[in-house]
This record gives sequence, C-alpha cells and structure tokens, in this order.
Amino acid sequence: MTRATAIRVSQAGGPEVLVASAAEIADPGPGQALLDVAAAGVNFIDIYRRSGVYPMSYPYTPGNEGAGRVLAVGPDVTAVAVGDRVAWSDVPGSYASATVGPVDRLIPVPDGVDDQQAAALPLQGLTAHYLATASYPIAPGDTVLIHAGAGGVGLLLTQIATILGARVITTVSTDEKAALSREAGAAEVLVGYRDFPAQVRALTGGTGVQAVYDGVGRDTFDGSLAALARRGSLVLFGGSSGQVPPFDPQRLNSGGSLSLTRPTLGDFVVTRAELLGRAADLFGWLADGRLRVRIGGSYQLSDAGRAHEDLAARRTTGKLVLVP
Repeated sequence: MTRATAIRVSQAGGPEVLVASAAEIADPGPGQALLDVAAAGVNFIDIYRRSGVYPMSYPYTPGNEGAGRVLAVGPDVTAVAVGDRVAWSDVPGSYASATVGPVDRLIPVPDGVDDQQAAALPLQGLTAHYLATASYPIAPGDTVLIHAGAGGVGLLLTQIATILGARVITTVSTDEKAALSREAGAAEVLVGYRDFPAQVRALTGGTGVQAVYDGVGRDTFDGSLAALARRGSLVLFGGSSGQVPPFDPQRLNSGGSLSLTRPTLGDFVVTRAELLGRAADLFGWLADGRLRVRIGGSYQLSDAGRAHEDLAARRTTGKLVLVP
C-alpha cells in the first residue's frame, strides 16, 4: 500500500462534495503500474460524474487524466519501467497524489514537454484529434464551426483543423476569449451565441459549414443544425450547457440530408496502437511548434471544487489542472 492524498466523492452533488482526504493506494497488479501524479486534468466529464449526470458507484475518486512518473510496476510488466515519464487519459482516481492504472493506457512523454502540458493533452488532445480526423474527417478546403473556441478542446481542435487545411469559424463568449481563439488560428470568431447560424451563413455565402463541432449541447444544438451546409455533419461531443433533449430525426432530412454523431473518446482509442498513433501526432505537432497547449489555471488538489466551479461557469480558457 502507498499513502496518498485523494479527492473523495461520497454522493452526487455540487463542487462541495469534492473532499480531500488521506487514502491508501493498492500495489500494482499484473498489467498495472503505480503512478506518482504530478498533474491531473480537469474535464467536463468529471463534472457530469460528480453531479450525477453519469451515475457512479460511491465513494469514488474522480479524474481519469494526468501525467507523472512510474513508481512501481506489477508482475511481468515490461512496457514501462520505474522512473518513466508518462501521461494518461483513462486511469480512474487521478485526482490524487498517486494512483494505479493499466499499463496499456499509459503514453510515453517526450523530453521537453512539462508535466502540466503532458497532463493537458491526453483527454482533450486525443478528443480534438479523433473529432477532426475520424468523427468528421476534415479535408483541405472545408469550412467548419467550433463552439467554445477558447476552451481546452476548442483551442486544440482549432489548431488541428487548421493543420488539416480547414477554414475555422469559432464561437466564444467574450472579447478576451475571441483574441485567444484567433491566436489559435480561427479565421472568423463570433462573440456570443444568439444569432450565430445567420452569421455563419453570411460568412459562407449562404451555404453553411461542412461540419459543426459542438461541445456545448442544449443551448447550441438547434443553431448548429441550422448552420450546416447540405450533407453537413453535426459532431455533438459534449453538453456543457446541458444535455440535448430527444428530437425528431426528420429534422436531419429537412435540413439537407444532415448527419449527426455523438462520439466518445473510448471508441476512438480502442487499441494501444490507436492510442499511441494519435498521441504521436499530438506530441509531434507540439514539438514542431504547430500545436500549443494553453494552461488556463493550476489549482491545488484541495481546490478541486473551485476548479469545477470555474470550468462550469466558463470563467476559464484553455486547460485546467490540479497539482497534488
């Protein structure tokens, strides 16, 4: 057993249910590694689980993303060694100073990438990668709309879409966030969400965009459909404003033979080869300067509740991390 500090959640609720406490972390078993957590990523899925949108078994330690070093390995583990720097996006219990995770989910971290950058890339970086390359594979010359363009996924997705040859339009909530979105490569930035479909139509000569990447959900869903070109694709990958209620699929027909997908990361990193391939692109772009990671806030582990509040209120830009 390893002594650690961990955030524990005993029931669904608001940020106040995130309580720091002493914990004992089990020794790694076969196919596992004990990990020192240098930084843990904060994501909307953590809020969905904490609040009860996604049912959980209680008590539990939140967080699935982080970066750090390997402290120990289980029997017959050879893929990583003690002292290796690694990052991960699918290791439960990452809101802690130490955790145990499956070796096949660990991503080697190259030299020159610091711990907070490494913790910021796995979930949001891999999400942005599969959105742009698989959910709707961007082709050179496409015009796409990305909501919440100054958020963690939005900034990364804008950069990746630009690398792939797209013209990017984003929506943001403030002028400050608009400046960040433009720095990431957005050709056009819309401040506010009220009339964005009409603005998108105006910016595309009336045709609309080939794809909308929508992590906002309930508040933008109808407008996202209205902003699509004929045979366009709506990629709904989150619901920061709330979950989208049931709707009539005939709307896809009347909108111009539209497509709708609701993907999740786990289905796009099914194998270790797929995980490492996507990660190699991300770290490669980071190394050559085409991809930048913005850390929008670093919080002590005991301030996890405040990090959730700031993320839910959209007071932040870029990636939020907890530093145990």
